Amino acid sequence: MREAGRLAIARWPGHGHELESWDKLPDNPVSVADLEVDQFLKAELGALLPSAGWLSEETVDAPERLEADLIWLVDPIDGTRDFIRGRPGWSVSVALVSNGRPLLGILDAPARGEFWSAEAGRGAWRNGVPLIASRRTELRGARVPAQALPKTDADLTLVDQPNSIALRIAMVAADEADLVATLRWGYEWDVGAATLIAREAGAAVSDAFGQPLGFNKLDPRAFGVLVCSPEIHSAAVERLAERALELSR
Repeated sequence: MREAGRLAIARWPGHGHELESWDKLPDNPVSVADLEVDQFLKAELGALLPSAGWLSEETVDAPERLEADLIWLVDPIDGTRDFIRGRPGWSVSVALVSNGRPLLGILDAPARGEFWSAEAGRGAWRNGVPLIASRRTELRGARVPAQALPKTDADLTLVDQPNSIALRIAMVAADEADLVATLRWGYEWDVGAATLIAREAGAAVSDAFGQPLGFNKLDPRAFGVLVCSPEIHSAAVERLAERALELSR
């Protein structure tokens, strides 16, 4: 993972490097660095566990992954927009999943000098320091990493938002945010590693409806992700319920 981070930052425009990038779909950018890191991790992780399946944002999905006991879940650069613009809010994200649940999760954010990791049942760390997630008890005033909030959420508190959803989730694990919520269809590779880090730090983790997240599904999507202090999870689900139902349709 650290080598993957070095490969990525060697291409990062924030250090003055030129970078070729394009839209693979409208408003869905990708760069040469995404592909290089993806190829590197596929080769190295494949050699580490040859029997494990593979699901990555930058690799064509292979249905045989559904038959694997273990699967690597990879986003070679989460937060590509920040990466392309030379901003530090991006990370390399890898999780090892067994029977639908992450066993290991790692985020490398070299532009921020951060290396996050978690192991199921054993805790989570940033740069080797154990993490304790937000323990906020009231939804009102909760810190949310976002650029803006709708009027219905004006009682919440904005904090800095990295483009990487994985890093936003990790902020809850580090008690730098109290609530992260998305109300859109998202992919497993976006959140696999970060949700394990958050859960192992003590945060509550679910989809937008408050239901558990599953991984290595036939359709590798879920509607939304909700990560927050356990004490405000029910209140957050209740506040989002009507919007989540409408948008999921």
